[in-house]
Amino acid sequence: MRCSTTGSGLATNGLSSAEKAEVIVEALPYIRTFFGKTVVIKYGGAAMTDATLKEMVALDIVLLRYIGMNPVIVHGGGKEITGVMRRLGKEPVFVNGLRVTDGETAEIAEMVLTGRINQDIVTLINRGGGKALGLSGKDANLVVARRKGLEPQGEKGVDLGYVGSVVAINTEIIDVVCREGFIPVISPVASDDTGATLNINADHLAGHLAGALGAYKLVVLTDVEGILADPKDPGSLLQQVTIAEAREMVASGRIASGMIPKVDACITALEQGVPRTHIIDGRKPHSLLLEMFTNRGIGTMIIGGQGWLPETASPTGPGASPAAAAARC
Repeated sequence: MRCSTTGSGLATNGLSSAEKAEVIVEALPYIRTFFGKTVVIKYGGAAMTDATLKEMVALDIVLLRYIGMNPVIVHGGGKEITGVMRRLGKEPVFVNGLRVTDGETAEIAEMVLTGRINQDIVTLINRGGGKALGLSGKDANLVVARRKGLEPQGEKGVDLGYVGSVVAINTEIIDVVCREGFIPVISPVASDDTGATLNINADHLAGHLAGALGAYKLVVLTDVEGILADPKDPGSLLQQVTIAEAREMVASGRIASGMIPKVDACITALEQGVPRTHIIDGRKPHSLLLEMFTNRGIGTMIIGGQGWLPETASPTGPGASPAAAAARC
């Protein structure tokens, strides 16, 4: 399905009436499967910084809500935090994709994530016809966290400072918000038992939140096609990877840097009972809709076992049956 946009809406001017009907029919088994289900969306990358993509993501999220799903958004903002840090004369340091965070950096992160980015996303969703509500991990004690401490590197490791590790998720506020028809938008900031502000990696928070909510899907938006068999070959996209395969790729260095927390998030969600996790290219227009409502999908699906798709009828091939398509959901 090829989509283009005019202003803030979807345009299908290039499609005949029959083709438009075919698009809707293709989406039907997915809409039926997802109705009433919760999907956690980790929102980050270029989809958060490009104005056109931001509007598209907001519209996609509103559509998910209107067709009966419960989208829960966890957003990042690493590029924006880095920009503010550099303007203040602080150079960011990362270990295994995680930002080393002193007290001042934690304050900057909260200001950028909760004070600016969260409200920008809420505004976009509301302009698109949804009812978004901004939250942080501090609100209603949504996220119980502690300092992560040492991150493995070399012989001694590196103290990440005020980087939080999720201890528990209290879902009551999310349950209330979703039940009343709102779309929760969550900033990855929490506090520890002393009241100190902690910056939590948004990928990690999304994985834990998906598990705690019993979500049907975790979808992680990023700036690459998905997981590549060869990081140097953009054409080596893997459509499906098991937990064991993903861990081996991390150990061998084929998955590295900022992709590690995204894979960790998917593994966390799967181990807590989430059936499907996906890493998709948020640079593609309407990437959420392409992944969730088309037979081919996009990006990489990480699964818990040796593979759940039926060998006799692949839903990713042309002419896939509705039953086989539903198996990919």
